[in-house]
Amino acid sequence: MQVFYATQFVLPLPAGHRFPMAKYALLRDALAREPDIRLQLAEPASDGELALAHTPAYIDAVVHGTLSAAQQREIGFPWSPAMVERARRSVGATVQAFRVALAGEGVAANIAGGTHHAYPDKGSGFCVFNDVAVAARLLQAEWARRGAAQRARPLRVAIIDLDVHQGNGTARIFRDDPSVFTLSLHGARNFPFRKEPSDCDVELPDGCGDAEYWEALEWALGELERRFAADAVLYLAGADPHEGDRLGRLKLTDDGMEARDRRVFEWAWQRRLPLAMVMAGGYGHDIATTVRVQCNTYRVALTYWRRWRAMAESGEIRRPQEYAP
Repeated sequence: MQVFYATQFVLPLPAGHRFPMAKYALLRDALAREPDIRLQLAEPASDGELALAHTPAYIDAVVHGTLSAAQQREIGFPWSPAMVERARRSVGATVQAFRVALAGEGVAANIAGGTHHAYPDKGSGFCVFNDVAVAARLLQAEWARRGAAQRARPLRVAIIDLDVHQGNGTARIFRDDPSVFTLSLHGARNFPFRKEPSDCDVELPDGCGDAEYWEALEWALGELERRFAADAVLYLAGADPHEGDRLGRLKLTDDGMEARDRRVFEWAWQRRLPLAMVMAGGYGHDIATTVRVQCNTYRVALTYWRRWRAMAESGEIRRPQEYAP
């Protein structure tokens, strides 16, 4: 399974900063021990690619370091060249994973990503650029270019956001776009406190456990199935609904998190929908807890990648025509 990373780009954060920068390298090191995972350095997204979801003025301010102090506070990071490079490559990793999944691999991933609080004209909540929004729009453009003569509709993308925080930036970007369905399960009383309407929002109470979460997810996937015919999935597999997370306020156990992941992958597999996964949030009291939860998510992902591989080897794979060799 192809997994893209940019862990060597580390932000120079002040002492005591609550963003768990170290988790990405720890996750990469853990995944490197799995023989069925092929780690690849992510390429940076270009200004033109970023402009599919962001305003030129905002891109220019990030790239050239002219963000105001207030803008930097809202993002949560002080500006630095490393911030720019990491943000570009985080987007690039999701683009590459989505492209690989659509090209016939079925499942691919980004070790980081899930920066769903970034709006067209600003960043927020540790999110500089919105990787899933750029990836959805770029792959839609590639789909159209490669198959425009054969179809009159865009690639239809389902964004399944199971980070504990609502994907407000993603919801705003796709607010008037019927080709992308935004689904979000999130803490009702958690950040962001001013939420944007997704196509399907499910608000969860503080202390929500495995059974209540499973019921909510089943309902949400049913709504997605009823209201949207997807061609592909972008999955934000946040570790922050876990009971060991210091910001999540939910109470999912390890078993509950695994059941969540298996349900999403099974839903996509049953419909033979390519799926690209990004890791989104995870702020464990103990960083090892977050890494363990995310490693468990990768173990689930590998199960479904192996199914796609077996189908490819048997000649039964169904890939989008414009991504066929």
